[in-house]
Formats: sequence, C-alpha cells, structure tokens
Amino acid sequence: MSLTAVAEAVGGRLVDVIDPGVQVTEPAVFDSREAGPGSLFVALAGEHADGHAFAESAHNKGAVVALVNRPVGVPAIVVDDVLRAFGTLAHTLLTGPLAATRVVAITGSAGKTSTKDFVSQVLPGSVVATPQSFNNEIGLPLTVTMADTTTDHLVLEMGARHIGDIRDLTLVAPPDISIVTNVGTAHIGEFGGRDNIAEAKGEIVEALAPGGLAVLNADDDYVQPMRERAGGSVVTFGLGEDADVRATDLSTDAHGRTSFTLVTPEGSAPVQLQFVGGVQVHNSLAAAAVGRGAGLTPEEIAARLSRAVPRSRWRMETVTRADGVTVVNDAYNANPTSVRHALEALASMSGGAEQRSVAVLGRMNELGDDARAAHEEIGRHAAAQGLDMIVLVGGDEAGWMRDGVRDAGGRATWVPDQEAALGLLHPALRPGDVVLVKASRAVQLQRLVEELLKPAPPAGRLTGGSR
Repeated sequence: MSLTAVAEAVGGRLVDVIDPGVQVTEPAVFDSREAGPGSLFVALAGEHADGHAFAESAHNKGAVVALVNRPVGVPAIVVDDVLRAFGTLAHTLLTGPLAATRVVAITGSAGKTSTKDFVSQVLPGSVVATPQSFNNEIGLPLTVTMADTTTDHLVLEMGARHIGDIRDLTLVAPPDISIVTNVGTAHIGEFGGRDNIAEAKGEIVEALAPGGLAVLNADDDYVQPMRERAGGSVVTFGLGEDADVRATDLSTDAHGRTSFTLVTPEGSAPVQLQFVGGVQVHNSLAAAAVGRGAGLTPEEIAARLSRAVPRSRWRMETVTRADGVTVVNDAYNANPTSVRHALEALASMSGGAEQRSVAVLGRMNELGDDARAAHEEIGRHAAAQGLDMIVLVGGDEAGWMRDGVRDAGGRATWVPDQEAALGLLHPALRPGDVVLVKASRAVQLQRLVEELLKPAPPAGRLTGGSR
C-alpha cells in the first residue's frame, strides 16, 4: 500500500513525507532493530520505553514510515491512537487486498499455540501463522501484516483476560473458522470464574462469518454448549464416540509421543505425533477437523499430522544432553491445566532406575483467590505421578505446592531461587534422567534450562531468583 492509502485507511495525516506514493511492502514492526527496507514502524508507548524515541532508528534501517501520535522528524502517519489505528489497518487489509485469505482463529485456556502449530502444518497452500504467542491487540494485527495476496490461510491465536477481549480481536480479523481448544482456569483471577472464561472464549464462535465453521472440543463441558452460539456449521473433536473427528487406539512411546488412529466420517488413518504429551492428541484433532474442512482426505490429514513438528519455543521443547540427561523446557507459561498435562507427559517419558523423572516447578500467575488451592492441587497431582524428584522454586506458591505434595504422601524439595535449584540439580542428575521445567513466563525458568543444558555449569552462574 502507498503511504497515502495507509493514511486514508487509518484516518491519519502524513507528516515529513516527501513522496506519498512510496509503498509499504514488508510486515510492520514494533522493535526498531527489526525494521528493514519497506517496513512500517509502529511507535507504541510502553511501560519502560516510548517507541516514538526509536522512530529515527527505524527510519535509518529502511522503514518507509512510522505510525505515531505526534511528529517525530522522519516520514510518519500521525493518528490519535496508534494501537487502534494499527488494528484498523489490519482490518482494512483483510477486507481489501487479503479478502480471499481465509482466517482461522484459535482460542482456549491451554493448547492455543500447539494447535496453531498443527493447523499451520496441516492446511494446504500458503499459510501465515501467529509467531510465538502474539495473540493480543498488538500481536494480531502484526501477524496480519505478515500475509500477502498469495496467502491462502491466516492462522491467528486470540487470547483474552477479560470478557470482550476476543470480540475486539474478531472485529479486526473476522474468522472463517473458529477453534476453541478448552476452557480451563488460566487467568481465572482476572475473569472471576470458569463460566466467565467460557463466555469470553465463546465470542470467537459468535464472530464467525456467514457460512463459517466452528471447531469445538467435544470432551469439554464448557466448550460443547458453544455450538448454540455458532451461526455456521459445527464440527467437534475428541476421544468420545460422539465426536465428529476423534482418536482411538492411543499409545505412547518412550519419548512421550502419542500414536493413534484418526477417525472421521470419511474414513480413518494412523497418526504418529512428533509432539510430546498426551494433550497433543486433542490439539492435533482440532487441526484434523480444520484440514477436513479444507477438503483433505483422512490419509492426507494423518500424514500431515505425523510430519508436523513443534515450531514454538519453550513448549515441551525436548533436548537431550551429551551425557544422556533429557531436559523438557515448558517454561513459556503455566496454568493448572497445562501443568497437569506436562506432569503426566513427564511420567510417560520416564520409568525405572535408569530413567528417573524430575519435575522443576515454579509459580502459576493470575489465579486470584484460587491461587493457594490451585498450587496445592498441582502438588498433589505431582505426587500422584510417582515422580522420582520434585523441586519447587520460589516463594509462597512453591510452599503451597510442597504442602500439596506432602498431603498426598509425596516428597518435594523447596528452594528459594533458580541458583539454589541449579545447585541441587547439577550434582543429582545422571544419564537417562528426564527433567521437566515449568512455570509462568514471569518466573523466567528458561534461564535455568539454559544452564542445565550446558555440559558443566558452575555454581553461581545464575543471578536473581523467582521470588
């Protein structure tokens, strides 16, 4: 789009622009270090930095224009509200140049990112998908700008912390296909209860374009009723016989990967997943339902699911050290549902004296008044898995998990920070052990993973803790 066209779309005015016919030809960026020739720099004022201060740097790297709320001395489009204008631009793209691109929208309390990875590898043609977990009012329009007129499908995660958040995202990107993975307890402190979470997640179904497709989890009692909120057709997925797309004959290998028979109304075919964890069966079935809607045969869907690999960092990311210790990095985020699934996957990946299981857990955020009970329950669930070692990192939340472990008759070690965890784990681990590391993103336990993956990290390498 020309600078003139962009300015008209967002209701802005051109400032310090020599040639309004210059084209924006590359995706938008928020980080001036990622700017390049043809890009659009979006200047957002954040908690710690104001993007307007970096507009000149972005311009020097090739950005042809900056979207700003005040002049910045380089070519710019000035608007009253930068974020709102950026959403408007994304909507303009989807209703104009990208009108032929089908939008697949995904939400749920857990599993959004893995489902996105499956869907993006099952769908035929050119697919653009949400990078990392860019699933809010900033990341969603950014993903839209990554598509072009050759893009057949745009796969978008949609996250929420309040009722109305997903509705706002669907106003930017109206979905042709909507997927709801589940309704759990993530962000329950913000929502105030699972009923409210279900109300919020169901907005993605209500927003379906005429003739759209809702893909719903038949095994989730909070998701099933959403079929009444769908204006288009509905396809369900799950393990029960009432699901339209389901899995039978499940088995798990020594690496925690599940194989099953994919069953659809058109036929069945065998699947061997490359993703770790039993929960990935449901995520893959959601993608299978989307592939079926795209006209793929059961055999084609099964083959694509079997080839699909994780594309997102720190989500059951599995690496085996040279000495045979396997580290499972699931430190991107955590909620009660995802932690339970991760612990179950850990138990399936280990067994016996030569393959011990070690869980390293930190706090789960945004649980509100349910925080203590939720952490205690995770402790009990960890104890029930028969793990060989449980290490709990941090403050009160880690203590609550320890209480839960003890209530269930298990044993756990509570350490104050990552430094102490490393000091405990490093001499204790031996070849064959499987170590799961999981906590909410703010805890930053991926730093512990980085140290664990080094051949011989000396004590004192980590600074700071999770308190």
